[in-house]
Amino acid sequence: MTDHPLPDTLDGAHALIRAMAERIEAANAQARAALAEVDSARRLARSEAALAKAARIALEVEIEQFKFQIAKLRQERFGASSERAARLDQLVLALEDLQESAAELDAAADLKDAGGGPTTKVEALERRRPARRPLPEHLPRHRLVHPRPSACLCCGGGLRKLGEAVTESLERAPARWFVIQHVREKMSCARCEAITEAPAPFHPIARGRAGPNLLADIVVGKFGMHLPLTRQSRAFASEGVELDVSTMADWVGAMAASMAPLIAPMVAHALEGARIHADDTPVPVLAKGRTRTGRLWVVVRDDRPFGGPDPPVAAYFYSPDRRGEHPQRFLEGYSGVLQADAYSGFGQLYEPGRPAGPILEAACWAHARRAFFKMADLQGAPMAIEAVARIDALFAIEREINGSPAAVRVAVRGARARPLVEDLERWMRVCRSRLSGKGNMGRAFDYLLRRWGSFTRFLDNGRVCLTNNAAERAIRPIAVGRRNWTFAGSDTGGHRAAAMYTLVETCRMNEVNPRAWLANVIARLPDHPASRVDELLPWNWKAAQTRIAEAA
Repeated sequence: MTDHPLPDTLDGAHALIRAMAERIEAANAQARAALAEVDSARRLARSEAALAKAARIALEVEIEQFKFQIAKLRQERFGASSERAARLDQLVLALEDLQESAAELDAAADLKDAGGGPTTKVEALERRRPARRPLPEHLPRHRLVHPRPSACLCCGGGLRKLGEAVTESLERAPARWFVIQHVREKMSCARCEAITEAPAPFHPIARGRAGPNLLADIVVGKFGMHLPLTRQSRAFASEGVELDVSTMADWVGAMAASMAPLIAPMVAHALEGARIHADDTPVPVLAKGRTRTGRLWVVVRDDRPFGGPDPPVAAYFYSPDRRGEHPQRFLEGYSGVLQADAYSGFGQLYEPGRPAGPILEAACWAHARRAFFKMADLQGAPMAIEAVARIDALFAIEREINGSPAAVRVAVRGARARPLVEDLERWMRVCRSRLSGKGNMGRAFDYLLRRWGSFTRFLDNGRVCLTNNAAERAIRPIAVGRRNWTFAGSDTGGHRAAAMYTLVETCRMNEVNPRAWLANVIARLPDHPASRVDELLPWNWKAAQTRIAEAA
């Protein structure tokens, strides 16, 4: 994508759009002038349609690029929301389609040039191509030496080698399937004629015929790449291997049971955090003749924003409905800070006198800002724009101290953020006194002011983040996957999905390839001592693999 400097304000963004409109008009004028100069009516008739189409697509590509950049600018200013993210996705898809069309026209023009036909170029409308990246160094190289001339093409003399010119192209072969035959020789004793043989090899699934790598592919395909088993089955069939969906479903169910020993320590690690995040998302569940709505919840521990050394983890669980008893049961033994939205089901967790200890509420400024952002974006309300600008100032400070130790964060917040927060509260209370309690603006102010203690908790606790974005990021893969697999087949399927998402997303948070980790752990888990199961957790597994690679 073309790299253009981005304005700092919305007015600047609108000015940029107007400038682009003028540039487009000038480009159209140049295109019309170029067409007018074509001296051959026959050539003009044959090239005019293609040239106009190429010019239009080149301009549309430029327009879409600036739309995308301006949308990113506004997102950075007002914060991300699900609606804004959807609009960005649509812009990206539109840009991708336009670029494909432009590339098709370029290829057609190149073929026409190779055939010696007449061409017409409009220099001002040439499409700017993205920089070509080098091909990955870790890929194996296969040399294909082309036949060289036997004699000089000019004089017929002999040739001697000076060097070679190497041009690389990227290629991919279909997945390589193979069958492993486990051969166990039967031996007879020469003295007593007793027959012995090697013990039967371990299979990841009892009476199953799938190897660890195949099982890892299927699990990550479904829960990491959002590919339903039906789609995977069709892909495998195109490669010459027929696998029934029912067979693959049996394998996934067996995998969920065999990986259960790893889920409990991940959940325990999440609930040991001094500050955790929580969120949930709806999941349609198949019922008799209809679907009903279950919930997938996530509890995230991520200490990286305050420089904590402990690894991050995302622990998911499923419930058939959204009653507060479900998160209360999951967090029954937890005490610390809980960052979440204002869901009423969390209310009992904040009540004093809990047997496990107190849970302190830390509210999400992104949720509060979102209501103002909508009014600022859609209505241009001055009060909403002012509120967003004031909250953005807090986020600017947070970006500077992200990753710093908790003590440093508290010190910076006390010196720079606290005066802004106190001024914000005074301004909000003055504004609220002038507003009706039934309007959207009044409700937006009430959301903040009624929970002011929870919103300001970050000022005195360096472990607290300004938002609940960690949980929202962990929920996003479920929302993406839901578009493909549509619904869970049952409550049991919901619990299984929660377990698998815990494995896959925790790997990703720790920068571990979930497929490589699953394949290795599936092969090792049956013979691994239960007392050392922590060695197989993604962060410990990654450290062990790093040591092995360094030793090699």
